[in-house]
Amino acid sequence: MINNNPNDWPIWANETVEIVTANPDWQDQGRSEEQHLYDLLNPYGISEVMHIGSTSIPGLPAKPIIDLMAETDSFDRVEEILAKLANYDWHYVSPELDERPWRRFFVKVKNNKRVAHLHLMVKGNERWEQQLLFRNRLRENPQLVYEYSMLKQGLAKRFNQDRESYTKAKTEFIKKVLK
Repeated sequence: MINNNPNDWPIWANETVEIVTANPDWQDQGRSEEQHLYDLLNPYGISEVMHIGSTSIPGLPAKPIIDLMAETDSFDRVEEILAKLANYDWHYVSPELDERPWRRFFVKVKNNKRVAHLHLMVKGNERWEQQLLFRNRLRENPQLVYEYSMLKQGLAKRFNQDRESYTKAKTEFIKKVLK
């Protein structure tokens, strides 16, 4: 688990924002991670795991990190989930540090680099549907993929050392797509 002292954070917690050319293998990697997480976490009440985010959209340049979300009835079993995932290179980012109380966040790390994110959400959270709607609208609209690609690449240059600002700067585009 990551603590609140930035001086103690691992290398991957401070990595730069790097957008790379879309990789067709991301779809297969996403399906593989979905299945693996579902198999690991179903005994803990996880009812569904979905590949979301930029790597789930064919042709979209992205950070080479597979984003997934999983649905649960409550956060009551997070400690058990954390213990299980820790055996598979997943690290837990506490809600206090993550600053997103609507989810529990895990980062999978290989060779000191993020390779996957898991957003654990309680069933019925509106963000679940928003994530899927955003992903599906981009999958259906090449113009939106192009616009988002240009935005992400520009923001990655501007906020190369600031992941949080990079993420926040995408908000208006995301809201536009969700309308």
